[in-house]
Amino acid sequence: MKRRELLKLAALTAALLTTTAMLASGAHAQDKKWKIGFSQVTTIEPWRAQFNKDILAEAAKHPEVELIVTDGEDKTEKQVADVENLIRQEVDALLVSPKESAGLTGVVQQAIDAKIPVFVLDRNVETNDYTQFVGGDNKLIGRAAGEYAVELLGGKGKAAGNVVEIWGGMGTQPAHDRHDGFHEFTDKEPGIKNLLDQQSGDWKQDQAYNIMATALRNNEKIDLVYGHNDPMAYGAYLAAKDAGREKDIKFIGIDGLPNEGVQLVANGELTATFTYVTPGAEGLRQAIKFLNGEKVEKTIILPTQKITKENAAQILKDNGL
Repeated sequence: MKRRELLKLAALTAALLTTTAMLASGAHAQDKKWKIGFSQVTTIEPWRAQFNKDILAEAAKHPEVELIVTDGEDKTEKQVADVENLIRQEVDALLVSPKESAGLTGVVQQAIDAKIPVFVLDRNVETNDYTQFVGGDNKLIGRAAGEYAVELLGGKGKAAGNVVEIWGGMGTQPAHDRHDGFHEFTDKEPGIKNLLDQQSGDWKQDQAYNIMATALRNNEKIDLVYGHNDPMAYGAYLAAKDAGREKDIKFIGIDGLPNEGVQLVANGELTATFTYVTPGAEGLRQAIKFLNGEKVEKTIILPTQKITKENAAQILKDNGL
């Protein structure tokens, strides 16, 4: 089965698991102690599919919890409506992973005003009144990617090359943080030239393919691609492969899912990726702690790891792949 088909199948499986979990939890709602709502932005992206699998697996460990999962279908207006519906259901806690920071701020504030504890996962909102944020440090991950890019292009003080950066969603804080962190290192190297100006692939492989295809037509020499996630880095790789130029370019991504980014690194299709742990399981654990009267920290930052050819095989082995 082709890789693209596998990714689609993974996303579909996650969506079906979500539906099953919602139906099962509804059947036994009378036995539950806590009703917790989770507003997911989409189930299509592989990282989001894994996110849902992780939170569902954690929920299965807590028979006292009824978990209601919604799918925003990658539309801000749909996700806002989902959160409004969860508020009307009077959930005991709300977990939300926004499509856009600004777009979800208003409805998150509605939940807060309704005295519902809100746990923001992965992408933040423009208020500090939530109970807790759980996610990775995207600026730190961007710095790690930028530092490694400088190394790949010749080292500190000597780095040189043409770089294509493919942004995630322009309205999301992770994209800006991953950009800013990356450029803290690359902008110090006068020999590094950035070929594109804020080209957004919206986290999607097909859009990144199109951006890279255009960049390849317009530039005879591209040395490195930095995609804000693995699907976009892989989309750029496929475009370069179709143009017969993939062997001349280094490709860096972010996410590091074992069955996606790590496998791509092991195959030699990506040069490196950086783990961006899904916050679903930890977010749910924290919400349950809070509902049980325990104190929780305002912010929990999840760790990252650089994955290259040197450690990819071991990571795959550790994950049974």
